[in-house]
Amino acid sequence: MSGQPTFFELGVADAGRARAFYSGLFGWQMDPGPSGNGSTIATGGIDGGLHGGDPEASPYLFFGVDDIDAAAARVLELGGSVDDAHPEGDADTIARFGRFRLCRDDQGSSFGLHQPPAA
Repeated sequence: MSGQPTFFELGVADAGRARAFYSGLFGWQMDPGPSGNGSTIATGGIDGGLHGGDPEASPYLFFGVDDIDAAAARVLELGGSVDDAHPEGDADTIARFGRFRLCRDDQGSSFGLHQPPAA
């Protein structure tokens, strides 16, 4: 599973407008997210999330890993960086969605790591 795209996140200024736009454009099913401020997105392919209050964000693509701590350490070893400013959430959120870490490669490009929840 390592390295396959497993999740995407859309950061937008206004979550309500984005829900209307993307569900209207693609027919995505959107349900309330765990924080109550965003949404989960069912695309029929890779699942995603949407959060508001992020006006300058680009879409985040998350790549699957079996051990997120080891993968984050490897990012650092290779000259990248790992954003520790965003907590992973509570145990229920982790059990439902897994663990996520935002990173940058050694040239500054953003990507994410995703350890899916235990089966």
